[in-house]
Amino acid sequence: MGHGGDVITELTTDHQEVEELFTNIEELPAGDRQRKVYADQVTMELVRHSVAEEAYLYPAVRELVPGGDALADKELEDHAEAEQTMKDMENYEADDPQFDMLVGKLMTEIRTHIRDEENNLFPRLREACSPEMLNELGDKVRQAKKTAPTRPHPSAPDKPPANKILAPGAGLVDRMRDALSGRGKES
Repeated sequence: MGHGGDVITELTTDHQEVEELFTNIEELPAGDRQRKVYADQVTMELVRHSVAEEAYLYPAVRELVPGGDALADKELEDHAEAEQTMKDMENYEADDPQFDMLVGKLMTEIRTHIRDEENNLFPRLREACSPEMLNELGDKVRQAKKTAPTRPHPSAPDKPPANKILAPGAGLVDRMRDALSGRGKES
């Protein structure tokens, strides 16, 4: 979390980190308890990433990229689907067949979303923005990830200003719950 550089570099690095966690999950046998630890880490990273995109990236896309409203709406739909899948995953342990089904579904959703952002949205954003604007967005995204929630909240607002107001409070509660429970930590 918090890599540096412009918004595209920052978010692409997040994508790579999530893919590494997916690979870790895929390399373990079904039922292995470590799969749940990695899935929790994926969820924590994806929620922070999504909150930051929703607060800063997609509003910039709407404002600056031709056809940006449709692009942002599509990405928000992807986020909503993935967030519901992550919420559903919370109810299962690694040895439950439903857990494997949901992890597989999440991997498919996220890999499709990443391809779309990296091949479609990011090039269009780079074309529409100056390097200074992209750097400024990168700084805002990094700041947002520091206070963002770490658990899925499918009913939370995903557009400014409400998401910018509510996310830090939910993030604080989530991080306290994670610290107390050891969620996402290797045992």
